[in-house]
Amino acid sequence: MPTARRARTLPSRWPWPCRALLDWLAPGIDDANHPRDLSEGQKLALVLAIQLSAAPRVVLLDEPTRGLDCQAKTALIGIVDVLAAEGRTVVISTHDVEFVARAADRVVMMAEGEVVADGPTTEVVVSSPTFAPQTAKILSPLPFLTVHQVAHELATDRDEEARP
Repeated sequence: MPTARRARTLPSRWPWPCRALLDWLAPGIDDANHPRDLSEGQKLALVLAIQLSAAPRVVLLDEPTRGLDCQAKTALIGIVDVLAAEGRTVVISTHDVEFVARAADRVVMMAEGEVVADGPTTEVVVSSPTFAPQTAKILSPLPFLTVHQVAHELATDRDEEARP
């Protein structure tokens, strides 16, 4: 039976209610659903919502995008951005370079337990053709990691050209 979709809005400051976070990450989950009946992505969204609703000062996320669809990943990026803007510490361990390109301002790259690179996201990720996101590979040597960055740059150029 289809369920009504809840509004996809979050309060402007922490703490956010668990239900609001869940609706933001995975809209449409009915309250009557048992967690065992959820998809893997929905289960991960539920775990993230429960943990983040506690408004922790430090957040450690291990492979948080595993099983999430593109919409949920974008929602998670928004949550990470708000956490960072509020001065909270967010540490993410992931192999998802597209997510890293959109969510991180600093990257520590490791191989076989050793740090092989540490620095600003653009510097570290673009320097490695193996780990660079698709946008960076296509537009190399330009310093763009995401489609959003390219669109923003094009809009800025268009605005500057339109000025008298």
